[in-house]
Amino acid sequence: MLAELFAVMAPVLAGAGLGFGWVRLGHDFPVDFVTRLVFNIGTPALVIASLADAEIDAGSFGRTMLATALVLLGMAIATGLASRLLRRDWRVLLAPMMYPNTGNMGLPVVLYAFGSAGFVFGITVMVTVTLFQFTLGSLMAGRGNPLKVLATTPTVYAILVALGLLLTDAALPRWLANSVELISGFTVPLMLITLGVSLANIQVRSLRSGLGFSLLRLPLAAGMAWGIGALLSLPPTAHAILVLQMSMPVAVFNYLFAQRARREPDYVASLVFCSTLLSLIYLPILLALLM
Repeated sequence: MLAELFAVMAPVLAGAGLGFGWVRLGHDFPVDFVTRLVFNIGTPALVIASLADAEIDAGSFGRTMLATALVLLGMAIATGLASRLLRRDWRVLLAPMMYPNTGNMGLPVVLYAFGSAGFVFGITVMVTVTLFQFTLGSLMAGRGNPLKVLATTPTVYAILVALGLLLTDAALPRWLANSVELISGFTVPLMLITLGVSLANIQVRSLRSGLGFSLLRLPLAAGMAWGIGALLSLPPTAHAILVLQMSMPVAVFNYLFAQRARREPDYVASLVFCSTLLSLIYLPILLALLM
């Protein structure tokens, strides 16, 4: 079991460590360019490549998306409790409570823990979180109309294409399928490297408060995901991955949104950093229970 857990975590640590070390050695890394590349090209390609030929029925796909949405809404409600316990503005805590790092960190862990069959459900959870984050998150950050954000988000169209292929049992032309699969290949490695780069650039000032938030959020998210997954009768693999994905550390994008909205970005940075470090301890334990 220890060897299996190490095999899952080692690629994650290696990828993030590469990005972290790259920046610490003084090399430049175009975070904005890479983020746009991954978000606008890599992620849509990954969604289509993963879902187009996946052995997943539309019902399981829809229930997994619904379960994810319900967990996100439940965590939004729980923000009121967290804000009282931590004595912080709920608007500062809302995004860190709702949006775990289901992309940069979650997808690689799911891929190496559950293989390609489970990766499909990991993608489903990630795209649902992404849609919430870049609509409600953009609205909270004061970045305009969420409907306009949805209409200009390539991942939305990738989901529609993938759903069309799933429902009709159709397949992409071979030349297009090969091209999409090739392009999707850079997404997960770049996600991990960018995670390490982001952690290296974050200035952390309050480790104690970040640790306290992480210890509060983790049982809430895992328990809520477990309960909602059971209520909706998710397939066992989808259920386990929902719990795992919702238990991921705070997403780096929350720090970027906090900067844009000018809502205590230094504090949010501590939440990202501390929850990521803490995940190196609890994720192997959680994986041992779920795998």
